[in-house]
Amino acid sequence: MKGELIFSLDIGTRTIIGIVGEYLEDESFKVLAYTVKEHKKRNMFDGQIHDIEGVAKVVKDVVVELEEKTGTKLRVVSIAAAGRALKTHKIRVEQTIDDLEITRNKVEALELEAVQRAQDEMNQLEINKILKYYSIGYTVVDYYLDENRMESLVGHKGERIGVELLATFLPQIVIESLYTVISRVGLEVGSITLEPIAAINVAIKKELRLLNLALVDIGAGTSDIAITKDGQIISYAMTSTAGDEITERLAQAYLLDFNNSEKLKVELSRKEEHDFIDVIGVSHNLSTNEIVNTIFDVIEKIATEIADKIIEYNGKAPSAVFLVGGSSQMPMLKETIAEKLGLPKERVAIRDTSAIENIEGLEETNGPDMITPIGIAIEGAQDKYRNFIKVTFNGEEIRVFNTEDIKVSDVLVLTGYNPRDLMPKRSDDFIYYINGKKRIIRGKEGTHPELLVDKNSGNLKTKLRDGAVIDIIPSIVEPIEPPYLYDIVLMDKTILFDKTEIDLVEEIKVNDKVIGSNIKLNKEDKIQVNEIKSFGNLIDRYGNGSSTEEYLINGEKHPYYYELKKGDIVSRISMEEVNHHVDNTIGDNKLIRLVINDSQMDIYYKKDKFVFVDIFDHIDFDRSSLKGKLVLKVNGRDAEYMEDLKNGDNIKVYWE
Repeated sequence: MKGELIFSLDIGTRTIIGIVGEYLEDESFKVLAYTVKEHKKRNMFDGQIHDIEGVAKVVKDVVVELEEKTGTKLRVVSIAAAGRALKTHKIRVEQTIDDLEITRNKVEALELEAVQRAQDEMNQLEINKILKYYSIGYTVVDYYLDENRMESLVGHKGERIGVELLATFLPQIVIESLYTVISRVGLEVGSITLEPIAAINVAIKKELRLLNLALVDIGAGTSDIAITKDGQIISYAMTSTAGDEITERLAQAYLLDFNNSEKLKVELSRKEEHDFIDVIGVSHNLSTNEIVNTIFDVIEKIATEIADKIIEYNGKAPSAVFLVGGSSQMPMLKETIAEKLGLPKERVAIRDTSAIENIEGLEETNGPDMITPIGIAIEGAQDKYRNFIKVTFNGEEIRVFNTEDIKVSDVLVLTGYNPRDLMPKRSDDFIYYINGKKRIIRGKEGTHPELLVDKNSGNLKTKLRDGAVIDIIPSIVEPIEPPYLYDIVLMDKTILFDKTEIDLVEEIKVNDKVIGSNIKLNKEDKIQVNEIKSFGNLIDRYGNGSSTEEYLINGEKHPYYYELKKGDIVSRISMEEVNHHVDNTIGDNKLIRLVINDSQMDIYYKKDKFVFVDIFDHIDFDRSSLKGKLVLKVNGRDAEYMEDLKNGDNIKVYWE
């Protein structure tokens, strides 16, 4: 991109800085025009855009002014994201190669493979989190040629190359809000990086990174940190305390609105005396020292958090700290950071653009607030981060990290698409209740979803190009047709009882309302069926209680818990007929007549004696799980499992 105009934007919490320049053949950068615009209101908090329209309006003002200054229509812009919610991931990737000379393209492909691998591992780490992450930049830690560390691979020959890099990720919401702002003003994002990456690449020369150094970009909303050691950038970090905390503290201390408080904060690093009027109308004339002493608590808080974060990521205090960003100029801040880190005061210094080599055109302003904007511009000029392609997924434009092997599955991971939606759906189950018991009619299986790439059939491994269109036609399901009442409850359930036809179903209620017709049911309907279910229930309802009569069901003797079925014939017979029936049907079986849980029961058995525990072979009683204390009684007293029973014994078995 040498010889082309480079346009960069540093979209900060309090200001937006725009720069237009040229990246020249000698790899120097010439600033042609720049401008700084403040937000009229608090459109951003802690480096995150809250009011997209408000930020877009300020960006538009910056664009218009720079276009007027350069006489050029600006179309493509380089941007950077603050370190808010920053995640970092270090990774090493190696490849076996042929013995041909290593080209720049081969090295870039290796780097991109490493970033994609880091992205995959980040997805695993964040798989249960709501936030979705974009890779927004990386820093090469080391190159390797046949296991030897190298400064550069280009031009060498070997059998195996490798790269170790530190990839950085931000939540999707941070990136998407930046892209939305750029789109609103009619621009296109050419490159995006992270603010601490942009800052450190221009503020700390590579040869200085042999030292253990920390760079802190203190803006209005965040303080972004990058740490170097042994020639490498070993970590990035951030704190959410920065210049806005100072502004708010001034507002509280001196009863100022936010804008006037911000103005006072900026002037603290420029003047020794300050005249201002608070919101009540009281005039103040104070020195910088007086004001700084009043608000020193917040200065100390910012310094403490920065120092703590540096030690957390570095393991100890670094050899020196460089401060950049507009809020780094706050009086007593660098001295307090030095104190918190246990460093001599001269080891914490403010870095301005004079530290940047091969740059021209910033003679009028060279403050620390210009470090990051220049870094963003140079990153864009070097075109190191061609890191997104655009695809359309189900009608929505998605940006995907650019590798040589982007697949449909990568887009599904990035968007959080549920893989279960690639399987046939099933319609909702139809759930209803009969006498308090849940009943389920299982839903129907739908059609198989279709995955289309550029209108052709595809799959998860289909490779994507820039501009690809992915559509997933979801599974189509047909809902269950609600059943009718008589499909659920058998209404015609009649028997013959002593030659009289009896309907066992006496009453049906649906949701406590008596129903006499075949209605269509709704989900979650509660059906109450009052019916005669067992032989014992029938005798209790229609028997005459005479001890001289007994009953046969379909010509056979059955216990009282026998469940009646449609068409059963229940016949009344005398005791003489019972004895005759028993003599003819039970052979060597013995008969014992017991009263169990208030129901008379005849039990036939072949053993020499009938003991208490034997009754469980003849009654319907669930002992598969505990439901309380099991109570066993014989004639009103506690029973023993192996005690003998005799005719007429009164048995009680129940859970208490």
